[in-house]
Amino acid sequence: MSVDLLLEIGTEEVPAHAMPGILDELAENAKKALADLRLEYKDVSTVGTPRRTALLVAGLAERQPDVESERRGPSIQAAFDADGNPTKAAQGFARGQKVDPLKLVPKDGYVYAVVHEKGAATESLLPELLKGLVTGLSFPNSMRWGSLDFRFIRPLRWLVALYGKDVVPFEVASVQSGRVSRGHRFLGHESFEIAAASDYMAACEQEYIIVDQDRRRDMIRDQIEETAKAQGGVAEITDDLLEEVTYLVEYPTALCGKFEEKYLKLPPEAVITPMRDHQRYFPVKDAAGKLMPLFITVRNGGKDYLDVVQHGNERVLRARLADAQFFFDEDRKKPLEQHLDKLKTVVFQEGLGTVHDKAGRLEHLAAVIADALKVGAAEKEKAVRAAKLAKADLVTGMVTEFTELQGVMGRSYALLDGEDAEVAEAIDEHYLPRFAGDRLPQTTAGRIVSLADKLDNIVATFSRGLIPTGSQDPFALRRQALGLVRMVVDAKLRFSLSALVAAAMDELHITDTAAREKMQADVAEFLRLRVKNVLDDAGVRYDAADAVLGDVDDICSICQRAGAVQKALSAGTLDAPVQAFTRAGNLAQKAESAEFDAASFNVPEEKALAEAYACAKEKTEASVKADDYAEAINALSTMAKPIDAFFDAVMVMDEDAKVRANRLGLLRSIDTLVKTVADFSKLVM
Repeated sequence: MSVDLLLEIGTEEVPAHAMPGILDELAENAKKALADLRLEYKDVSTVGTPRRTALLVAGLAERQPDVESERRGPSIQAAFDADGNPTKAAQGFARGQKVDPLKLVPKDGYVYAVVHEKGAATESLLPELLKGLVTGLSFPNSMRWGSLDFRFIRPLRWLVALYGKDVVPFEVASVQSGRVSRGHRFLGHESFEIAAASDYMAACEQEYIIVDQDRRRDMIRDQIEETAKAQGGVAEITDDLLEEVTYLVEYPTALCGKFEEKYLKLPPEAVITPMRDHQRYFPVKDAAGKLMPLFITVRNGGKDYLDVVQHGNERVLRARLADAQFFFDEDRKKPLEQHLDKLKTVVFQEGLGTVHDKAGRLEHLAAVIADALKVGAAEKEKAVRAAKLAKADLVTGMVTEFTELQGVMGRSYALLDGEDAEVAEAIDEHYLPRFAGDRLPQTTAGRIVSLADKLDNIVATFSRGLIPTGSQDPFALRRQALGLVRMVVDAKLRFSLSALVAAAMDELHITDTAAREKMQADVAEFLRLRVKNVLDDAGVRYDAADAVLGDVDDICSICQRAGAVQKALSAGTLDAPVQAFTRAGNLAQKAESAEFDAASFNVPEEKALAEAYACAKEKTEASVKADDYAEAINALSTMAKPIDAFFDAVMVMDEDAKVRANRLGLLRSIDTLVKTVADFSKLVM
């Protein structure tokens, strides 16, 4: 027979961003704890609101299953004397296992005790288990309250622990478990009883608590969409804001508010940002995608006095939009370019000058990168112009007040100044991607300025010795490097990383040869790890990634080669070539050079290999030039049989020094050619 289990942890309101992680951790911890105790169950789930985190275990067994185990004791020789009687060693072991010494089982040179362990009642195990689940939760930030040493994300207020209809007794931080929970702060009772674990959801709903976050999320989405539709518009619902609002309320009710149409003359982002990021409101747009003078918010309560709630929210937003209008009007008293001079008052990093200095570096780096990417003169001019203006909006009133709008307002102000549309777009795009999964720059100028900004940030910060280690990455360099790699792969950008790093060092006036060499090595290693992350996310085998990561100077080529190797591995066509390439590569290390004279070969097999190499070299180089690495692997694979035949027919390390050097030169040439695609010796076949 099975019974349901409930654990509800009641607290002061927990920050919305922390709730998903807490619920996931509680579920995982519960599954592990139940498995460790050999307690069977049908399902484990977690639900929660800002004030409560709950664990529900459906169909929890009433007892542990009985188990029979064999426990090894002393060797047979030590366990029995010459007459076959148990020795003191055997008797002591049997006594410890609570079995008769005569029932010890000899096996594999040892004696074993067969122990029958009766399963304990679940009810007796739950107090310690549930207490451990509460105290075992971890948080990014925790607090203490009163005179207690106990730490939790927010103060504990109540605990509900029910196994079926019975209370599971335990205590944490002076809070005793029971069956009494608390209702909605304004709509429900201060406290209410839960009769049984299976009644939890229904009991909460009677107290105006939609405790299931998935159902609550769906309710919020549906209400927002219906409210917007009633106003003739469509709500702009982003997943992150919807998730946050889901964990801000226990009983959601959506309502619509209005603001003055005059604010629609502002750039849309200047209206949406204070609305969404500061007030947690959902903007409404018409069928054409144009912003309407409406917003939708979600109340933590019912439908009573919605007009009062609406009025209060409108007043708050009106003040925010008035601020935005003021800052916008002040900013527009001069063009974006004239804000550049104020960047001289903003320090970029200690010892690295001002943001104005950085803007100058970006301008020069953009020109270098444009040349490296071989873009046209017009595209280069746009990129350089965008780089010059990229940081100008940081000192505008609008961005100072609403920091989320950096780049966005730069784009809007540039367009209002009559700048080229691609220049304006690049000002915004150069910050992309801002977070994992964010969109990537799509304009040529945007990609160039983004590359310049990220390279300058990495090289400048590394020059101060601030290379990210462990979990410490205060300047978010890992995110920027990962964004750089994603952008290179997405747009198939081909350039020499070392050349661009050298240009970045020139801008920072790093002239010491040893320092420059170390910087190149540090940046290459830093990017290598990010490339490996990208390949791993793409499903590339670890050994296939290792095979192409010897040199990260051409990041785009690495990813293309990794894809081709992965495809060949999946097709099962690399077994023989890898073996042949590895044999050739091992001996190639003994060669002093890759030079050889094909005319000096006398053995048919070495002549055949030289011819196969010449043919493969021509086809491989053509394929590599066309970025067709799958075909390059096919071309290289044609040498597999001639290599095997060569090793079967000749002694490479011939006594004649000239013959030996010639054969080693051929193998060195083959190894060099093969490694233009991958180091196949790193593959695990």
